[in-house]
Amino acid sequence: MTSILLIVQIVLVVLLTIIVLLQKSSSIGLGAYSGSNESVFGAKGPGSFLAKATFFLGFLFVANTITLGYFYAQAANKSVVDEITTPVTAPAPTVADNAPVAPAVEANTSH
Repeated sequence: MTSILLIVQIVLVVLLTIIVLLQKSSSIGLGAYSGSNESVFGAKGPGSFLAKATFFLGFLFVANTITLGYFYAQAANKSVVDEITTPVTAPAPTVADNAPVAPAVEANTSH
């Protein structure tokens, strides 16, 4: 899930950068390279359309960033050690089980 959101984040960054650079400013920006934007965006020009698109993409960017932060925080709370499973085996022998046994001494009853 996080990989899909990360790809969406990269696409949003690229689109947001392009939209901001297309907006009219004192130094025209990239709008000078695209020709006449008024015919593409309608009679009012690109101002209102680009402003709304910038706000919408900015909102999506912030929402996606918060979602990614939530998912990465959830992943950070997990540990690799929590996922280790140990096989069930017989209990290990204790020191008393491995102690040497003294040989049996027979009692001499022939007196």
